[in-house]
Amino acid sequence: MKSLLIALLTTCCAICLVLKIDAQNERSFPCADLYPFYHGVASGDPLDDRVIIWTRVSPNEGQTEFDVAWRMALDTGMTNIVASGSLTTNGDIDYTVKIDVEGLESGTWYYYDFKAFGLYSLRGRTRTLPTGPVNRARFAVMSCSNYEHGYFNAYKLLAHRNDFDAVIHLGDYIYEYELGGFSAFIDGRQNVPVNEVIDLEDYRLRHSHYKLDDDLRLLHQNYPFITVWDDHEFANNAWTGGANNHNPGEGEWSDRKNNGWQAYFEWMPVRDLGDNIIRRTIDWGDLAKLYMLDTRIEGRDEQVAVGSDEIMSTSRTLLGQDQKDWLLDEMVNSTAQWNLFGQQVMMAPVTVFGLEVNTDQWDGYQGDRNWFYSVLQGFEISNPVILTGDIHTSWANNLPLSDYNENTQTGSVGVEYVVTSITSQGSPIDMGVSLIQILNPHVQYVDLTAHGYVMLDVTESRVQGDYYYVENLNEPDWGQYVGASYAVDDGDHFLYHAANPSFALDNLAPFPPLCPFAEGANNIKPLSSEVSILGVYPNPTTDKAVMQYSLFKSGDVTYNLYGLDGGLVTHMTQGNLPRGLHYISLDLSGLVPAVYILELQVKTEGGFSSSKVRLVKR
Repeated sequence: MKSLLIALLTTCCAICLVLKIDAQNERSFPCADLYPFYHGVASGDPLDDRVIIWTRVSPNEGQTEFDVAWRMALDTGMTNIVASGSLTTNGDIDYTVKIDVEGLESGTWYYYDFKAFGLYSLRGRTRTLPTGPVNRARFAVMSCSNYEHGYFNAYKLLAHRNDFDAVIHLGDYIYEYELGGFSAFIDGRQNVPVNEVIDLEDYRLRHSHYKLDDDLRLLHQNYPFITVWDDHEFANNAWTGGANNHNPGEGEWSDRKNNGWQAYFEWMPVRDLGDNIIRRTIDWGDLAKLYMLDTRIEGRDEQVAVGSDEIMSTSRTLLGQDQKDWLLDEMVNSTAQWNLFGQQVMMAPVTVFGLEVNTDQWDGYQGDRNWFYSVLQGFEISNPVILTGDIHTSWANNLPLSDYNENTQTGSVGVEYVVTSITSQGSPIDMGVSLIQILNPHVQYVDLTAHGYVMLDVTESRVQGDYYYVENLNEPDWGQYVGASYAVDDGDHFLYHAANPSFALDNLAPFPPLCPFAEGANNIKPLSSEVSILGVYPNPTTDKAVMQYSLFKSGDVTYNLYGLDGGLVTHMTQGNLPRGLHYISLDLSGLVPAVYILELQVKTEGGFSSSKVRLVKR
């Protein structure tokens, strides 16, 4: 890992600029200039008549509030417009834009884009849910994408597949750790901000850093996401009243939790249902009902130690009573053939000689698990399938009752697919695969090392999960393979090994263009500048801030700070920097409260370019 370069100022002003050049400094941009929509576009939470579309606009100097136009069409050329509008964004929502586009046709692929300052964003592709009889649905299911554990090659591979309908992300979309706090120390994959994420501006900047990843940006551009948070959108092993790594001196947990919530709803293409509620249902015609549950934040009691007598207590809860009441009503009234439950932690038991291995999972909340099983049985819920993330490993489980028979597989109340991580490393299970299955015969498949995703294929006759694994995390790579395939037939409650992975033809809807549209410019925007400031966090600030910027060509970089009267406050030459994404930390403690203009200049072979932003010191 490269060291930080700390530059000393040549003026008397007490402001220190700390530049970090090792955070994806060789990022490849798909086009000459994505300005002002560097974070791309995204869509999510599709229903049969609406879908969320999202973007983020990087403001320039003096732009504190502005209008953003949007449009949705049936074709990649945006000639058959079916909906359009505009809204205003500002710093209160970190210049993000999120629209719930209504009045759409069911089961239809759409294209959308945004326009600000006379320039267009990338065009995204999304779709609405089908209604009535449906014979097939396909989902890419994933979780746990830690930036410092490698390149998002699974996202890249999925972004170029055209044979599924939507992405289901089961949480840990971002991680809150400081630089090197949970890391594989891969060059070019470092967290920003470098501190542990606690404040609102920290969470915003971490979300921004993730969404500038090429592979994640392209996957969002091509597919709608259905997401739920897990713990690392807040802090490790979070529960409703705290977290494992929320320590004294880090403020009130309620404040940190609210910061995580606010940034999540600003930066994710998820429908805001109010009261920071993430649980919801999505109906894929009559074929499948998807329940997105919150087993992490809404109602979870604090974890107890392995072997605790409280594990079986019915007074301790994982879901919370409000969510249990809601879930019961949704399940009882479901008419779907398949009931799919997207949630965070493993439901099937994993024990060693009768002792639970991980009490962060449903094993630590057996009262709620028994309640859930009793509802599945008592109301004969059709074909329950659990989709689980969290533990960075792959499992295919039957859900055993007390009379489970490993030979006949009777006594199983449902099945569970546990997806591995996109990148995050480390297994909480310190034993061999063979021993796991001997001691837990309901576990049909387990892999403790590979990373990737599950392709979930849902038909009228069966549900099949194919475990796709990437070959490399340490550098951008196209290698992948199928590790295993497991299926459950309609009416059965147990998994079996499938001989071949599921197969589907490409979607009829083509991918959107890779570059933003520019009127009269052969659909490629002209390069407006060789440098662009993407954001400053926080702004206003009291003493410290982080500026995020991009160089589109390598060159000599200079920083100038001006007062509003145009007078130069300080000047610094940073030297030659490579093309890519960069960050600079600002220490403003020596400045008087005022409004300043921060200017970046870059000298390339083509001349000088600059970008400016207002910086408010309180």
